[in-house]
Amino acid sequence: MRRYYHGGHRHLNFNFPTTGNVTSTRRFYATKYTAKITSTSPTGRSLSAEVTPAPPLPTDVRGYSLPRRDLVCHVTRMLLNQSPSATSDPFSDLSNFFTSLTVSLTPSEASEILKSLNNPRLALRFFQFCPSISPNFRHDSYTYSRLLLILSKYTSPNRFELVRSIVAEMDRSGVRGTISTVNILIGLFGHTEDLEMCLGLVKKWELKMNSYTYKCLLQAYLRSYDSSRAFQTYREMRRCGYKLDIFAYNMLLNSLAKDEKVEQAYKIFEDMKKKHCEPDDFTYTIMIKMTGKIGKPDESLALFQEMITKGCTPNLIAYNTIIQALSRNKMVGKAIFVFSKMVEKNCRPNEFTYSVILDALVVEGQLGRLDEIVEVSNKFMTKGIYAYLVRTLSKLGHANEAHRLFCNMWSFHDRGDREAYMSMLESLCSAGKTAEAIDLLDKIHEKGISTDAIMYNTVFSALGKSKQISHLQELYEKMKRDGPSPDIFTYNILISSYGRAGKVDEAVKLFEELENSNYKPDIITYNSLINCLGKNGDLDEAHMRFKEMQEKGFSPDVVTYSTLIECFGKTDKVEMACRLFDEMLAEGCYPNIVTYNILLDCLERCGRTSEAVDLYAKLKQQGLTPDSITYAVLDRLQSGSHRKLRVRRQSPITGWVVSPLR
Repeated sequence: MRRYYHGGHRHLNFNFPTTGNVTSTRRFYATKYTAKITSTSPTGRSLSAEVTPAPPLPTDVRGYSLPRRDLVCHVTRMLLNQSPSATSDPFSDLSNFFTSLTVSLTPSEASEILKSLNNPRLALRFFQFCPSISPNFRHDSYTYSRLLLILSKYTSPNRFELVRSIVAEMDRSGVRGTISTVNILIGLFGHTEDLEMCLGLVKKWELKMNSYTYKCLLQAYLRSYDSSRAFQTYREMRRCGYKLDIFAYNMLLNSLAKDEKVEQAYKIFEDMKKKHCEPDDFTYTIMIKMTGKIGKPDESLALFQEMITKGCTPNLIAYNTIIQALSRNKMVGKAIFVFSKMVEKNCRPNEFTYSVILDALVVEGQLGRLDEIVEVSNKFMTKGIYAYLVRTLSKLGHANEAHRLFCNMWSFHDRGDREAYMSMLESLCSAGKTAEAIDLLDKIHEKGISTDAIMYNTVFSALGKSKQISHLQELYEKMKRDGPSPDIFTYNILISSYGRAGKVDEAVKLFEELENSNYKPDIITYNSLINCLGKNGDLDEAHMRFKEMQEKGFSPDVVTYSTLIECFGKTDKVEMACRLFDEMLAEGCYPNIVTYNILLDCLERCGRTSEAVDLYAKLKQQGLTPDSITYAVLDRLQSGSHRKLRVRRQSPITGWVVSPLR
């Protein structure tokens, strides 16, 4: 087919092949013509047609071509509707489509297509594809800006390098961006060097920063925690006659307050009041927090009063901030007064409110005023708040106050809070009030809370430490009778408790009961039993249990070896103790400082000074730090006095003696 132009019309000549067998190639997206046939050849193999050319592209008032909406929609559909399982490349089809067009794609159309693509990777590929459509196609500032905006929302870790490469490409292509381009870049970057590059582009492209640019720059500096640069940007912005909104003012003020740049923060605060941007409740909260932090509670109070006078209604955060500022500066009375006003205004306190006041009362020795706090806020005292206060007081070691508050909760609420009851139980046990703990465990079901093994184990542990074996046995029988079922921790605690009280037969019987239950002994169970047997004189049985645990596939740990080494050392079986130590090393179980102290004490008492010195050298070689017990043994080695009297300490794992102190 030949094309030629004649006047205002386009003439087409069609030549048909003479052979019958024609191999045709299907062509997609071909341009359609409506033509008038003007002549045909005598043979009929060719004809001429007259085609009226398409009208020129529409333009706006500035003469720029308007995007062809049908073209933009068609290309977008081609790119977005591609099936994931399709084998053909959409850009190959797109290339064929543009080849068939008589008019090339314009940058404005490319920008509209980019806008429609919601995939940054696809958008970047289309952007790179556009110059291949026509040798005359050139990206302009709008297509570059559109791509940068899309990439600014990209989550890829290399998006910053990608954006920098796009900016470098703009520079190589001689394309000057607009102030919108700079705004996009500032909004993306958060490092000072990148922001300096953005400011360099403003000068290079001979642009003028507008109000939005300054706001983007200020927020970018705040994102990078550079409050000094942010303040400089604010001052430059003010010199240019621009102003911030309340949101930007509060962001800047908050950053300066956190960095304790008090003078600059006050400058911003005063500017807000002068420049017709009235501070809101968040503004005052920032200032109250800052003044309280720098030790000026009177200013905090004045700001709080000013906030109310200006018509701002303090919210929970504002009340918490002023209460914290006063409490931090030991003004407990005023903090309680503000708290009462808070309740009076029906602003519900939260756990943080109570924690701040509670900390202040504890520090100032005024914990007795806690009843006043509870009474003032009685209408807001939920079981959750009671539970929090009980837990906190228990952790702080104030068992009596926790118990009194717990009794209030018990009286005022039909259903209890499990965490609060658990905290109270732990507090009573820690304070040695085992009778009260047992009583609570017995009555807890009255508040709709079922007991579990953890609660029983807490009480068992306290009874075992105080060697109240009769109460322990009674409670254990009650547990087996009424539930819940004992777990592995129950058995471990009980065996350890029996061992501490010298009840070897009971410990062995309980171990056998465990073996016949749904649970099986673990490494801690064996450690507790070995400790019980060894410390109560049945060393042969302890060693036999040691062999048994190995046969059952348990690897003895540092507690197991330390316990046996001490037991052999106590009975002057030093060779066996040393053999166990060597076996421990051979098995890859590294001794700790307790193990070394036990063996050092054993060697020193038996007069094997040289071996003790060698062992100390090995201790240092392993990288362990000697403690007071180690140095006490070394002092005896140097003085030559071998003391038999020893004070033992408790193991946090087994709850029984595993090492000598002297």
